[in-house]
Amino acid sequence: MTGKPADLISSSNLFEIAKFYGLTFQGKRGPRSKHVVINGFRIHYLDWGNNGKPPMLLLHGGGQTAHIWDLFALCLRDEYHIYALDLRGHGDSEWSPITDYSEEANIRDLQGFIETYKLSKAILIGFSSGGGIAYSYAARYLDKVAALVIVDIGPEANDIRRPGSNLIASLEELDSIDDFVNRIMDNFPVRRPRAVLRRTLAHNLRQLPNGRWTLKTDRRFRIGWQESNPETLPEATTRKWGYIRSIQCPTLIVRGEHSPALLQDVANRMGGLIPGSRVVNISNAGHTLVGSNPPEFEERVREFLRTLPSW
Repeated sequence: MTGKPADLISSSNLFEIAKFYGLTFQGKRGPRSKHVVINGFRIHYLDWGNNGKPPMLLLHGGGQTAHIWDLFALCLRDEYHIYALDLRGHGDSEWSPITDYSEEANIRDLQGFIETYKLSKAILIGFSSGGGIAYSYAARYLDKVAALVIVDIGPEANDIRRPGSNLIASLEELDSIDDFVNRIMDNFPVRRPRAVLRRTLAHNLRQLPNGRWTLKTDRRFRIGWQESNPETLPEATTRKWGYIRSIQCPTLIVRGEHSPALLQDVANRMGGLIPGSRVVNISNAGHTLVGSNPPEFEERVREFLRTLPSW
């Protein structure tokens, strides 16, 4: 890593953080915050611009927001038209009035977004539960996806809700953003500088009328997901392996080398079922590898993108 020591980085300056990691980008242009109504449901997304460039859609994991992709999108925004979505019930997207956070609901949102903006042959990248949505969509809509990147999730039901994320889900209100950062760093082995964690987390918090802070995420989303997906574990696992077998587009499977969520043998099996796919590990990273090792994640994805045919 190069640049300023982590404790000297401005907590809100994306460009300083990118320089700290040694990431390459041109100019200081961030995304535009936008909303679109899909099937009567309001979805927020970050539009990184570049009309006419190949479309790329980014899907975050449970309890997160579109801003987990900021460093990655900053580096690729000149080559692709990048859309980073807030999934329903997350970030600045609408909460479901009927607590429907099922995979099917999220796939409908994604399909509606792609149809609304006529994004034929998009590159689809999803992390954690967003990766599950991404590969499920790619398996169903073969003509809509040019390439797929599945980040640290697979059909096997390993527990991705590690103690740290369970901690976040249990937090109600704290006095400041830094209190959230402290609580996470004290209870979870976060593999990133404090300033980087603080910036990402700040986008996932809102201030209440009483002056305290709370998460933007609808806390009901895990309950809603379970109630909307009544399958038994074996049934769900079988269905998801069926999706993996159906994928036909070029695919990159990415896992953190220390991740408990996607085991190496499961990732290898996925790679063996998807024609022409490849499996890579991100060093010095666990499940949250997008934020833990941004330079290597970007490098590995970029290597994969270079193998794709131009269009």
